[in-house]
Amino acid sequence: MSYGTVKPQASNKPNASNKPNASNSDGPLLQGASDASSVPASAHDQSCDHESVSVGVWPRLKAFYAKNIGLFFVFLAQMFASIMSMTTRLLETGFETKFHALQIIFVRMFTTAVIGSLYLWYKQVPGFPLGQRAVRGLLVIRGIAGTTGLFGLYYSLSYLEISDATVITFLVPTLTAFVCWVALNEPFTIKEAFAGLIAFVGVLFIARPAFLFPSHDASNPSSLSLSSAQSTLSIDTRGGILPPVEATPTERSIAVACAIMGSFAAASAYATIRVIGKRTHSLVSVNYFAVFASVSSFAIIMVHPNLHFEIPQTPVQWVLLLSIGISGFLLQVLLTEGLQREKAGRATNLIYSQMVFALIIERVVWGTTPPLTSFLGSALIIGAAVWVSLQKKAPVEQSKPAADEERRLLSSDTVES
Repeated sequence: MSYGTVKPQASNKPNASNKPNASNSDGPLLQGASDASSVPASAHDQSCDHESVSVGVWPRLKAFYAKNIGLFFVFLAQMFASIMSMTTRLLETGFETKFHALQIIFVRMFTTAVIGSLYLWYKQVPGFPLGQRAVRGLLVIRGIAGTTGLFGLYYSLSYLEISDATVITFLVPTLTAFVCWVALNEPFTIKEAFAGLIAFVGVLFIARPAFLFPSHDASNPSSLSLSSAQSTLSIDTRGGILPPVEATPTERSIAVACAIMGSFAAASAYATIRVIGKRTHSLVSVNYFAVFASVSSFAIIMVHPNLHFEIPQTPVQWVLLLSIGISGFLLQVLLTEGLQREKAGRATNLIYSQMVFALIIERVVWGTTPPLTSFLGSALIIGAAVWVSLQKKAPVEQSKPAADEERRLLSSDTVES
C-alpha cells in the first residue's frame, strides 16, 4: 500500500498549524518536507497505479463478458446454423449416395425431440407432452407450419448456394407482419408493405429467372455442362474442396419457390405462436414441432414409392449425418441462451452474420462466390428486414422463451410464446 496516496482523516487535536505565528515559522519547513517526500511518494504512486490497473482489468473483463455474452451465444448459434446448412447440402449433393431432405429432417428433428422430451420430463414442465387442452389444435398447426418451413429450407439447399437459401429466410419478418395482418388483424403499414416489395425484388435477383435474365436461358437445359452451370449460377474461383453443384435454371427456380414457401410457412408458425401466447410452455411448443417433423418425415418416406431411407456408406457420411443433429441441438440451446441474455434489437442484427458464415463456407468447400446479382438481392432482402425491425416499437423487457429456427429473426418484434 502507498501511504502517500491516502489522505489522513481530520483530527480535533491541536497541532502546530493552529499555534500563533505557525505560518511564518512552519511554512518553509513544511514546504521542505513536501519536497523531501516527493520522490518516494512518486515511486509509491507508480506502484499504486500499476496495482490499480492490474486490479481494474478483471472487473472490466467481467463487465464486458456480462454485457456481450448473449451476443456471443447468438453469434455461435449462427455459426452452427451455417454448419447445419453445409452438412445438409453435402449430404444432398456431395456424394454418390444422396440423402433426401425429408431424411435429413427426420435425423435433425428426431434428435431434438428426444432431447427435448427428456428435458421436459425431467423438469416436469406443466402441459408435457400434449400441452394445454385449449391450445392443442394450435400446437398441431404450429407443428405443421414449422415442418413445412424446415422442408422448404432443406430442399432449396439441393440447388441453391447456402448464402442464397439463407438470405431468403430473411423474408420471414415481412411475411409474418403480413400473416398477422390477415389472420390476427394486426397493423400492417405501408412502409412494411413497401419493404416486402423490395425484399421480393431481391428474391428475383437471387432466382435469376430466364424471362428476366435471358443470358441464363438455354435451348436445352438438360444438356448444360458443369462449366456452363458454374458460369450462370456462380463465379467459379477454383480452389474449393469439392466442385460446384450443377443446377439448371428450372431447378434453381423451383428451389427458390420452395424457399419462399418455407419462409411463408415459418411466418405462419410464428403467427400461431402469437395466438398461443403464454397458455403453454414455450418448450412444449418447440417439442411439438420436433415430434411432428420427425413423425411426418418418417411417414412420408415410408409411404412414397420413390423415397426410402439411405444408409451412410462412408464414415464421412456418418459424421455429417450425426453432426446435423448435434448442430441443430446446439443451435437451439445457444439461440435460446443468447436471447435470454441480450436485448432483442442487438441479437436480431447479429443474426444476419449467418450470411458471412455462408459465404466463407461456399468459398472454402465449393470454391465459389455468388455473382453480383445474388449480392444485390441479398442486400435488398436484408435491408428490407432491418427496416421492418426498426419500424417496431421497443418491446417491454421480460423473460424470453426458447427459440427455434422459425422464430430467430423475429425476436425484435416480440418475445411472447
